[in-house]
Amino acid sequence: MLAWHARHGRHDLPWQQPRTPYRVWLSEVMLQQTTVAAVIPYFHRFVARFPDLASLAAAELDEVLGLWQGLGYYARARNLHACARRVQAEHGGELPASREQLQALPGIGRSTAAAICAQAHGQREAILDANVRRLLARHSGEREWPGASAAQKRLWAQAEARLPQAALPDYTQGVMDLGAQVCKARQPECPACPVREDCAALAQGLTASIPAPAPKKSRPRPQRHCRMWVHRRADGAIWLQRRPEQGLWGGLWSLPQSPPRDVSPPGDVPQPGEVGAAASTPAEAAPEAAADQGAPLPPLRHGFTHFDLEIQPWLVEDTPADAVAEPAAVYTQAGGRWVAPAELSDYGLPTAVRKILATLPA
Repeated sequence: MLAWHARHGRHDLPWQQPRTPYRVWLSEVMLQQTTVAAVIPYFHRFVARFPDLASLAAAELDEVLGLWQGLGYYARARNLHACARRVQAEHGGELPASREQLQALPGIGRSTAAAICAQAHGQREAILDANVRRLLARHSGEREWPGASAAQKRLWAQAEARLPQAALPDYTQGVMDLGAQVCKARQPECPACPVREDCAALAQGLTASIPAPAPKKSRPRPQRHCRMWVHRRADGAIWLQRRPEQGLWGGLWSLPQSPPRDVSPPGDVPQPGEVGAAASTPAEAAPEAAADQGAPLPPLRHGFTHFDLEIQPWLVEDTPADAVAEPAAVYTQAGGRWVAPAELSDYGLPTAVRKILATLPA
């Protein structure tokens, strides 16, 4: 496998040059549930603004979320920021070199900690990301769903048993590359695999069925609906509110909205005054009352990990008496603020909200 990696593996990824603990950590967090191709431009922008852990720790969360927008799974960005501040305060600004100490930090699990130790320090630690899990499941003939506790335990044992005594940075990158480039989820390129001779799945004709899929859920995928209000001032400024740290789009700036509710059938859109359109907090009540004078915008369907959300946006043209005179200024009020169009890119906004704002009529 190491010989294959020397010829065919990836050696020019931006976090490999130089392969510092900070850059490896940042890349590992970004690569969670995200492809390398999608991560590379974000990584370049991120390290250009935050070249080291100290600069990340000193930044405001808004700026971190702003650079992260579009990558999704925003808890990763919040944990990244929290981890940087904790390392700055408790470890002198240097990421620990111990897997156990790394795992005690926000957002760092066992595989991420092992990847930092192996790639940045050459330690003999095993990783088990999605690509490696698939590779090991096929090679060892693991027929149970890899997410099951017993299967996870067996795959971790496989990952540790196959570690070489040296060349750990290359081996760690190599098993990830082999899983991503050859032992792919669909149509694996078995003739090009350097470890095909003793692959259990290939020998038994099971490469299409290993790894086993997750058990099917008995309930259909939930469908939810909410309303969002786009309050726009005469100078084009948009009213934004910060989301709570926990929950949907935690910590991001968003539009006032009603609480998501289950709908049946999917696409059931409540109109003003109907049950389900009511806001749950005083901060949301005022925008909803004004929505009666607003105009509906095209609905938007947005998929999350565990449910689909149908959003019905409403445009409300506002001319508040206390609006500031200069269009470029930000008007701040309890619960939210007016943001000029030119400044929207500075705010961490959910992708769905950016799509809604992109459809606004002139």
